[in-house]
Amino acid sequence: MPYDPKSYDPKSDDLKSADLKRRRFRPIPLRMLVPNVITLLAICAGLTAIRLSTEGRLELALAAIVFAALLDGIDGRVARAIKGQSRFGAELDSLADFVNFGVTPGLILYFWQLHELNNVGWIAAMIFAISGGLRLARFNASIDDPNRPAYAAAFFTGVPAPAGALLVLLPIYLSFLDLPKLPTVLVALYTLLIAFLMVSRLPVFSGKTMSTRVPPEMVLPVFVLVILCIALLIGYPWHLLSAGAVIYLLTLPAGWMSYRRHERTAEAAAARAATPAAPSVAQKPAAFDPPPAAPGPDDRPPRLN
Repeated sequence: MPYDPKSYDPKSDDLKSADLKRRRFRPIPLRMLVPNVITLLAICAGLTAIRLSTEGRLELALAAIVFAALLDGIDGRVARAIKGQSRFGAELDSLADFVNFGVTPGLILYFWQLHELNNVGWIAAMIFAISGGLRLARFNASIDDPNRPAYAAAFFTGVPAPAGALLVLLPIYLSFLDLPKLPTVLVALYTLLIAFLMVSRLPVFSGKTMSTRVPPEMVLPVFVLVILCIALLIGYPWHLLSAGAVIYLLTLPAGWMSYRRHERTAEAAAARAATPAAPSVAQKPAAFDPPPAAPGPDDRPPRLN
């Protein structure tokens, strides 16, 4: 179709531009900002932990990591509760997890003891940080996987980044309990082990499918349990963190066995659905049916007539 200069209306372009600006700069609801503020506070805690570790204040650095892990556990739940989810928030949360639970623990371990191995210790810390980034990238890529079975929603693939950060710091927890300091080589090997668990395909309990509603008769016990955990974390932080890390490591085989059980159940159900049902009663020719009559001369096919 030839271009007609008379048909061009400059006002239409102005209207489109104005509409685009209105959509781009429309007011953002406050509920969309609250989860992002929580995530930014977590990033600040992680960066502060790096600074504290360089100054030798490891206790405060670990407290900042635990605080960042707590914020990471509530930002997503707050976003879902107030309907404040956004693509921007999801990307910001991934960045926060990489900084807080990948880079920060690796640097803390290096400043604490791994530097005694020089380049080998730095490589171990770097591998842990990279494993955290790879684990987060795989998680983001598999969210919209259409082939993921329904039972897989109750499991993580590999140890999640916050849990990996709290696990890899176990040697520091033990050092605060006045236990003998572990050899540096053993600490480096343990760091590589946790990094491997983060990028592995090991099914790990996620807890996301747990109901967020509490029965009325359990409200008071839940309050007491929460207060007890907070009190223990304040009064005996290294005992609680050490016990929690060891218990978490011991539950990893249970998660794998539970996943395999669900997998076998799903495969058996699929096999039963794919097998055709056998007829209940076999069809047999009746004894009184007359035998088929021989074809007469007029019953022959036309091509033979």
